[in-house]
Amino acid sequence: MSDLPNDYAHIHIEQPGAPEVMQLSRSPLPVVGAGQVLIRVSAAGVNGPDLKQRAGAYPPPPGASLILGLEVAGEICALGEGVTQWQLGDKVCALVPGGGYGEYTLTYAAHCLPIPKGFSMVQAAALPETFFTVWGNLFMRVGLKAGETVLIHGGSGGIGSTAIALANRLGAKVIATTGQDEKRDYCLGLGADLVVNYNTQNFVEEVMLFTQGKGVNVVFDIAGGDFINLNLQALALDGRMVSVSTQRSPKAEVNILQLMAKRIVWTGSTLRPQIVEAKAEIARQLHERVWPLLDSQQIVPHIFATYPLIDAPKAHRLMQSGEHRGKVVLTL
Repeated sequence: MSDLPNDYAHIHIEQPGAPEVMQLSRSPLPVVGAGQVLIRVSAAGVNGPDLKQRAGAYPPPPGASLILGLEVAGEICALGEGVTQWQLGDKVCALVPGGGYGEYTLTYAAHCLPIPKGFSMVQAAALPETFFTVWGNLFMRVGLKAGETVLIHGGSGGIGSTAIALANRLGAKVIATTGQDEKRDYCLGLGADLVVNYNTQNFVEEVMLFTQGKGVNVVFDIAGGDFINLNLQALALDGRMVSVSTQRSPKAEVNILQLMAKRIVWTGSTLRPQIVEAKAEIARQLHERVWPLLDSQQIVPHIFATYPLIDAPKAHRLMQSGEHRGKVVLTL
């Protein structure tokens, strides 16, 4: 498109560190490769991996943009060779391999999804990272089904909120945990059947009471560390556990006998390093199974706060505080 600029503004980090290391900078516009699209960004979601990357604890995979940001909503303004499913001017939300905190970003055409009916750009920007993560893990990896019971840790965060809403709408019973009593009503409003404060209650005991001693079929774990053995205790026979983050610790001392006795399957994944085709398959399934729920407003993401791009440090400080419920989004 002839009206594209030669360069664009984005958040830049000279050295990893505190939120203040994020500064506005300018760079030449990225070149669109085969199968890719260039998006003029209207809004970008803020996610846990962004905070880790900023601090120097989560380097981007080879070939990915060094700029922060894993999800955006905006307008397609350039098409790479072989892209036929999108047209110039199409409004999309997209999973991006990096580069979301900027006026323009590149991603693969197969990782874009249409803006759900009635959604603002801010709402749409809050979808990709969490929905790809939850669908790819909770439904594709461990196959949560209607009628089963799932334990979801971190119920009030972006990932947890999405997991509760999706599990509930697709017919599962949901037990959620949170560290603050004031977040209980929020989780119940998303569709949780029971909310447990893990700081003041024993979540294993609460799970066993709720399930009449059977345990849950699935655990969706963002905690790691000391929660792993507790999760094994909370799981039913032939239960499944999927790890998607390690907020308490990446290391756990596991009682393997418990895992063997209950025939538990334990898996996990990270989204960003997965190959293009794997993410494209998640996008295809989301479009088929989940987008109808969004189009009909059966699921609407909760936007806790928005900040202009220049205030990205404020957005990161809010995320670090843990005071948010739902998503934090940057606007351009």
